[in-house]
Amino acid sequence: MTSRREFLKKLGLSAGLLPFMSNLQTFASPLRKSARKQRLVIMFSPNGTVPWNFWPEQEGDQFQLGSILAPLQPWQDRMMVLHGVCDKVRGDGDNHMRGMGCLLTGIELYPGNIQGGSDTPAGWASGLSIDQEIRNFLQSKEETRTRFGSLEFGVMVPDRADTWTRMSYLGPNKPVTPIDDPYQMFRKLYGQEAQRENLISILDDVERDLKRLSQTVSSDDRQLLEEHASFVRNMEQQLQNSRSQDVGHAMPELEPGVKEENDNIPQITRMQIDLLVNSFVNDFARVSTLQITNSVGQPKMKWLGIDEGHHELSHEADENKEAQEKLTKINTWYSEQLAYLTQRLAETPEPGGDGSLLDNTLIVWGNELGQGNSHTLDNIPFVMVGNGLDFHMGRSMKFPKVPHNRLLIALAHGFGNHLETFGNPAYCSEGVLTGLT
Repeated sequence: MTSRREFLKKLGLSAGLLPFMSNLQTFASPLRKSARKQRLVIMFSPNGTVPWNFWPEQEGDQFQLGSILAPLQPWQDRMMVLHGVCDKVRGDGDNHMRGMGCLLTGIELYPGNIQGGSDTPAGWASGLSIDQEIRNFLQSKEETRTRFGSLEFGVMVPDRADTWTRMSYLGPNKPVTPIDDPYQMFRKLYGQEAQRENLISILDDVERDLKRLSQTVSSDDRQLLEEHASFVRNMEQQLQNSRSQDVGHAMPELEPGVKEENDNIPQITRMQIDLLVNSFVNDFARVSTLQITNSVGQPKMKWLGIDEGHHELSHEADENKEAQEKLTKINTWYSEQLAYLTQRLAETPEPGGDGSLLDNTLIVWGNELGQGNSHTLDNIPFVMVGNGLDFHMGRSMKFPKVPHNRLLIALAHGFGNHLETFGNPAYCSEGVLTGLT
């Protein structure tokens, strides 16, 4: 009888490839059929908003958009503005830190040595974020599992890792670093595609090796060998099928040589949005975050005729009309990026299904503060666009200063993940945020 050691030695190169090939079923994700592919995008912009130019005065389905939200007018019937949703999490850290670290986690920061403002220092968030909670829920089921589960896009996020630069968490003390280099994100998404043709030819060699070895092993080993051969044949078929169904799933083309620097923020943002939309087309993930700069972000939006840093301007008093006009321009620009993302999703057909990607995607736009000069955590400017979670869209909602934990629970419920609490349970006593459906 051939020993296991001899068997593996004879198998040689093929044996080394088999564990690697077991991961290649990710190529077949576009082939998998499901009733509906629900998706979530969480978009972040920093330093609060200009309330009087942001919030609609009216409540209900007859509301007028202020100047900041005006770029979203074409999708007013598919959006929801949520006034009165507040970050009530307190504890260590300043409001910029808590606003960022607690935005998606809904739970306190750990004590730490990151000093901010005039408040106590703090560390990372002490729980996982809602995007990762939903990702884990979807990845736990075969019918909703994707290659990456979630993708974290960034735009000019500083290299330093601290509580102001991270909003997504795998768990307590486990921040996720967003990828803010479009070329790096491209390699992550499509690097294996370039290897597919080589893999198909290698699988042919593997199958020949298996046939050869089947003549020299015991009947028990021959059965194991046949299982491997069947796996190889199925994998090769999956690769062939994914190649034949590439129509409409082409890799995007990125303009080369765009450097990560302040003046290129508009171009980088569009590149990242295009990659995000294409990742949904290819079903690489059902959950994505788009973090444009960071809490206390200081981009100088010279393309808007503004030379001051965003955070610097956000500290100016309400009476400083020139500063508030500039802040309005800045926040309107962020709104335009949301409008571009919405447009790209709306114009992209749902692969293998009806309607568009927007019909199955919900975008949530949030911020770490309600207003920059007061550093308030009340009235966080939450806007939702799209029909991915079957909320009753086309409305301006006004809530009586409810904890944002209840909104996070509602996002999970929209995916069928019926959490009773999320983050700090003390802010979840009234359950899921009502009135959204």
